Amino acid sequence: MAAGLDGIGDEKREAVAASADIVGAKWTALLIYDLAGGTRRFRELEHSCAGISSRTLAERLRGLERAGIVRRQSYPESPPRVEYELTAKGRDVLPILDAMTDFGRSWLRSRTATLTSRR
Repeated sequence: MAAGLDGIGDEKREAVAASADIVGAKWTALLIYDLAGGTRRFRELEHSCAGISSRTLAERLRGLERAGIVRRQSYPESPPRVEYELTAKGRDVLPILDAMTDFGRSWLRSRTATLTSRR
């Protein structure tokens, strides 16, 4: 039976779409990657993602917080301190990033080999 006709293909497609919704937005996978190393402050994330605007970073972090992937902890200090960390649900995303890392390394190696062979 063709994919989609028995419903299995549609379920798989929905699962891929759900995963892409989480890690597909620009910067999001890198933010999750950085947070996998432990708790980070806003400025630390801003510096690790050179080129991201403060507005975009705040939007991505709010979206990850709404999705239950990131926990935001605010401390009543002067100046205010805010830290971000992955939740258990956020750590569940890490195998996806591991697969992306493997694919990216392979892709970069093959691309480098292709470019080198054209010289």
